[in-house]
Amino acid sequence: MECYCQLEGVADLLSRKYAMQLVSIIGAHESLRFGEIEDHLPGASSSTISKRLAEFEDAGLVSRTQHDEIPPRVEYALTADGDEVRRRLEPLLEWATATE
Repeated sequence: MECYCQLEGVADLLSRKYAMQLVSIIGAHESLRFGEIEDHLPGASSSTISKRLAEFEDAGLVSRTQHDEIPPRVEYALTADGDEVRRRLEPLLEWATATE
């Protein structure tokens, strides 16, 4: 019998509100600024998006690049691991869309 213990952390992270949508949205672009991410998730609060992005950054799924400009510019992009998660989520999201 196989143990799926390694999935526990990933499943917990991806089951959080807007998590899978964020992976898909960021993955559909080379990089996005926070406001652009908000535009794609009008029902999500800024604090929820910010929290998910911080969690993804801690998990190594998203990179955060701060540009030294005025006004400051921060961009988010998927890391290689984040892109792997996105590619593996695509069939699930396609299935969910087809069953609506």
